[in-house]
Amino acid sequence: MTALTEVEAESLETAITRAVGEELRRVREARGWSRAQFVKRLPSKIGDRTLLAYEHGLRQLTLCRLTELTVGLEVDPATVVARGLQRARLHLDRLTLHIDLRALLDHDGAGRGKFRPMIQWARNALNESPRGIAEIDAKVVRNLALFAGCPHDELAEYLAQFTPSPGDIEDEENPDERPQ
Repeated sequence: MTALTEVEAESLETAITRAVGEELRRVREARGWSRAQFVKRLPSKIGDRTLLAYEHGLRQLTLCRLTELTVGLEVDPATVVARGLQRARLHLDRLTLHIDLRALLDHDGAGRGKFRPMIQWARNALNESPRGIAEIDAKVVRNLALFAGCPHDELAEYLAQFTPSPGDIEDEENPDERPQ
């Protein structure tokens, strides 16, 4: 891996800040909360404008603030970061990808021919995961790419487009609380 230039590092930093902020917003909106409703739930009582700046990637989150916000949203901080990076297609080579199997099976976009082996994989994975979400470790994505006969980064990009919606986070984190 090559070292990033200062401009590239700053651009990556901005992209990550924006991706995580957008994912926080998605989760908040999936809860049906306005910014004002959400900030009232937080112990620090940050202002609406501060939350807006975080959600739009205009202000960087500290680890403590990220934790406070995700605890307030009742989600795991690591899940929010990973989902944000996956949606933004950042660091896919290191992420455990979360895939909405039904969305993948319903997809009929360009390039499907190259990824046709993933269709059968998704059908079989759906039988093993009735909730419809698969978690694929980066090493497994590499092996699936070998099977499909395509470069790892292309398969990771393809799979990343099937990131589950924020409402699916609860199903992943609390499998025992889902209706049977």
